[in-house]
Amino acid sequence: MAEWRKLAKAAILTDNRIDTREVDLLRENLFADGKINQSELDFMQELRNDCKTSVKAFTELYIEAAKSHLLVEGVIGNAQAKWLRKTITDDEKVKPDEVEKRLLEELKAEAKKTSPEFDELYNECMSQ
Repeated sequence: MAEWRKLAKAAILTDNRIDTREVDLLRENLFADGKINQSELDFMQELRNDCKTSVKAFTELYIEAAKSHLLVEGVIGNAQAKWLRKTITDDEKVKPDEVEKRLLEELKAEAKKTSPEFDELYNECMSQ
């Protein structure tokens, strides 16, 4: 992990929560160039996994960031489906949480085309 990520993560999670001020800073800096890259999305996922609590605005920012990066020209391909599967199944939860299900639903609704891998993941998660 890059040093900037360690420093930013430590600063944001000092109190084990993400508040509105921190969401504003994340939005300002991560969306500064108008897009989210893989490293930035991975950072958001790390924050989501490691914080104890967060304001609703962080969930909204996370979903916005994920959709911005994963919906490349309206298509969710194999690489995006693979990242989603790893993200959803890599933690210690047995089932996807509500935020993950919401993200999958919004991706499915907004995508012009989805890969068979995404469709399989979507169906698995929605049946749990």
